[in-house]
Amino acid sequence: MTTPRLHKGMLLARWVPSALLLILAFLLGLTPLSNSRAQEVKPGQPYALIFGTVWSPDDRPVYGIRVMIRRSTDKPKKVRWERLSDHRGEFAVRVPAGEADYILSADLKGVKFADGKPVHLVQEVTVHVYNDEREDVGLHLAR
Repeated sequence: MTTPRLHKGMLLARWVPSALLLILAFLLGLTPLSNSRAQEVKPGQPYALIFGTVWSPDDRPVYGIRVMIRRSTDKPKKVRWERLSDHRGEFAVRVPAGEADYILSADLKGVKFADGKPVHLVQEVTVHVYNDEREDVGLHLAR
């Protein structure tokens, strides 16, 4: 069996539609959830880093969980930052440097594991940031 050879026209036909969609999304200001621009720290300014891992009930990292972060002084429904956990269950967000408390929670609507049982967050996690440091946290899910 022989593999057909691709010529320039075929290559252009494959990547041009994708490139146009990316350009259109950029012009409209659409960004992926994991790169949310809300309340981001500007380049060159000091920041603190909240780094965390989402853990399943059987103590394994969980991919694709939406983590919501807000200041403790905000209303409970006000979400300032959102991130998706990666394939290692990890997420990170830069927050402004300075003393503040942040509350982390997870959006688990429609999340089920292989056994079909729904999960919930054990408890919201409160993180205290003193200045421009890294704080490591874990969000634990339960059945």
